[in-house]
Formats: sequence, structure tokens, C-alpha cells
Amino acid sequence: MKILAIEFSSEQRSVAIVADRQVRGRAEETSGRTARAFSLIERALREANLGREEIDRLAVGLGPGSYAGIRAGISLAQGWQVARPVRLLGISSVECLAAQAQAAKMFGRVSILIDAQRDELYCAAYEIDAHSRRVVEPLHLATFDEAQAHCDKGGLLVLPERLARFPQGRVLLPDAATLGELAADRMDFVGGDKLEPIYLRETSFVKAPPPRVIPVR
Repeated sequence: MKILAIEFSSEQRSVAIVADRQVRGRAEETSGRTARAFSLIERALREANLGREEIDRLAVGLGPGSYAGIRAGISLAQGWQVARPVRLLGISSVECLAAQAQAAKMFGRVSILIDAQRDELYCAAYEIDAHSRRVVEPLHLATFDEAQAHCDKGGLLVLPERLARFPQGRVLLPDAATLGELAADRMDFVGGDKLEPIYLRETSFVKAPPPRVIPVR
């Protein structure tokens, strides 16, 4: 089993190769650009001493987070599946952060907050120990005041970026290596057309008015 993991939901864009449950190669950049995605992949493949054709599973972080970055990762995964027979997995970047918190021995109640723009935050909470991660509050949208009340319940706080309202939080960036390790234990494969960013708001569109016709005189 050779997994290519792609995690572009934060300012850190990272990719990793996990083979036989071991991280064999990884590459990252923090410039926020997505145009170098294939360069990152090639660097990770070289470190792992593997070719593209040897990848049989591909995992992509679905966020929430940078919508443009997540869409870029999904598009890459979709294109890869068209070109080669790989199995695809979409995994929440919040789940990835919870696993990283566990690896950092952040035990007890751990709240995760991600900026959702529009004066809202994505919030979730886990109960974590050395052997398990249990969701105690599923991912949801909240105002800053609601998120503060959420954090006042106690425990530790994880964020993928520094937020002035929550200076006590520990910054962890979702990492492709952790994503790949999670993917090694997953079997909920999907087709590329089923991969969608985690975006809890209802999508709405406003139809543009018909073009104005100016009579010719």
C-alpha cells in the first residue's frame, strides 16, 4: 500500500508518501501558493524512491480551511484518478489536527477552532488520550462569542493559525504525513466526483439579471 497524501487546507501546503504505514517522503511550503503542487509531489516521491505509477491510494484533506487550497487538492486528486487507477479518500482536516494533538500528547478535552470568515469559526471538540480520540462536540459553525463559551468549558485549544481572540491556543498546521497515516486505516473510498470541501454553510447563488439591450438609433 503506497499512499500519496495532499493537505492544502492551511497556509502550509504539504504532501507526503506513506508506504507500508511508514512516512517515506514529505515536502511542504508555506508561501500559500498551489501552483507548485506537482513540484512538492515530485520531491516527496524522490525522497521515498517511488514513481508516480506506484501510488495506489490518494488521500486529500477536505478542510475546513482555505477553500482555494482545498479545491486545488481535490482537483489534483480527481485528475490523478482519471490518469491512473488509484483509490481516493477524503479526510477532514479537523480529524487530522486531532491526531496531531494526540501525537503531541495533548490529552484531555481538546477544542479545535478554524477561522470560517464572516465573523464565524468552525468548532469541534475531542476527548483525547494516549489510545483514542473521541468526538464530544461535532464540527459546527459558531460566532466568536459562542466559540469563547465553547472554550470556557476547559481543556486545551488547537488552531491552524494565530487568532487574537484566543491567545492561549496552540498552533498546529494540518500535515499530510498525519493525513497519510490516517488513510492507511481507512476503507471508505470514493470516486473523484464525490470529493467536496467541508463547507457547513448552505451554498446559494443569485441569478444575474438579463443583459440590458440598448437600441441602435
